[in-house]
Amino acid sequence: MTSLFASGPTRPGSYVPHAPEDALEGIPAAQRREDLDLPHMAEIEVARHFTALAHANYGIDTGIYPLGSCTMKYNPKVNEALSRLPGLARLHPYTPVERVQGALELMDRLARALREITGMDAISLQPAAGAQGELTGILMIRAYHEARGDAGRDQVIVPDSAHGTNPATAAMAGFQVVTVPSDARGGVDIDALERALSPRVAALMLTNPNTLGIFEDRIAEIAQRVHGVGGLLYYDGANLNAIMGITRPGDMGFDAVHLNLHKTFSTPHGGGGPGAGPVGVKAPLEPFLPTPVLEATADGYRFSWERPRSIGPVRSFFGNFGMLVRAYAYIRALGPEGLREASEQAVLNARYLKHRLADVLDVPYERDAMHEFVLSARSLQRATGVRALDLAKRLLDHGVHPPTVYFPLVVEEALMIEPTETESLQRLDGLAEAIRSVVAEARRDPDAVRRAPERTPVGRLDEVRAVRAPDLGARP
Repeated sequence: MTSLFASGPTRPGSYVPHAPEDALEGIPAAQRREDLDLPHMAEIEVARHFTALAHANYGIDTGIYPLGSCTMKYNPKVNEALSRLPGLARLHPYTPVERVQGALELMDRLARALREITGMDAISLQPAAGAQGELTGILMIRAYHEARGDAGRDQVIVPDSAHGTNPATAAMAGFQVVTVPSDARGGVDIDALERALSPRVAALMLTNPNTLGIFEDRIAEIAQRVHGVGGLLYYDGANLNAIMGITRPGDMGFDAVHLNLHKTFSTPHGGGGPGAGPVGVKAPLEPFLPTPVLEATADGYRFSWERPRSIGPVRSFFGNFGMLVRAYAYIRALGPEGLREASEQAVLNARYLKHRLADVLDVPYERDAMHEFVLSARSLQRATGVRALDLAKRLLDHGVHPPTVYFPLVVEEALMIEPTETESLQRLDGLAEAIRSVVAEARRDPDAVRRAPERTPVGRLDEVRAVRAPDLGARP
């Protein structure tokens, strides 16, 4: 018997009526698409194919995602529901300002909350991601120095453990990048910083805790020294997840900060959707904020372009509004106490996991971790030939997404782990046991680990070839 949904060369798998014979009338011949070489598949087979592909994906809704430096934490579904309310989700960018006063009030309230969380005096919600937020902040710092006639400041200092976007941002803004090393404790080498400081320095780019997951406990001294030569401090907000509600970049001496709303405030990250990278500044930098600037007046909210010192727009239509809605929902749901508890739990989870793994992998820095920590497979690699990358691949066979590897660059055979505050004790123990199991296997049967993964839809790829000669149509 032939099913209604069967497929074949003479019967497409669809029960939708075919278009009438005159459907193509009026369409120019050059724009018609006929006799396409498409497979004849039943609808149910197509549905099953894409459902199977979806099940092959790994995401935060399916398991722990311990990517150090990326804060892949769970996004509460209430945030998604609120961002999809018709009055918010269906706004058109060209809607007259007087008809979107509610949306503008939401943005203003979010900006006020972010100012309080960071200790800044003004916020722009315009940048579309953390990297663009960085560039916006550094361009504002450049404009600030130029406005003061201090055009000789052509250097930006960046620690050797910084995110790769930091030196890239400084270079894109036209600055010479000066690298300072880490000291034996994993913080900025103060003596090296002192040697790098001069009237040529426009700014120091720093995150605290730093990329090693270590808090810069000499940050007040660092700020004093940078300010002493007329430079400013820029805060990379990627690690705010460790300190929100506890301390603030503005109180540490930072003059500008960008925030990753798609990290700290739990909106989708990576493949989940667009980001948002608001920038906060102290009062001296406020005149240089990107235009337009949201202002509250007696007649309601409006966008102001009357900013003669502004660096100009950095993003069309002010920003990714859906991300702003999600972040506002997250902040309002948790409140001040909840934000602090989230940071405390993130730090507790990281310290617990580090303790569970300290006896199977190297610990390059003995200081207490904050929300993330770095281990090293250096000794394991020298004893067995198994590298950090091999461990990461074998973890896939345990159904676990591996941590970040080979970053930061200052740690040989690095594994950077951030469990976030949203993971339970049982999940942390499961991750610890998976890593311990793989390390034990590496000592017992290193070849098995170097062959991994073996239980995934695709085995180990030639990653160099994949980058240099990508072929998305090739079969593995």
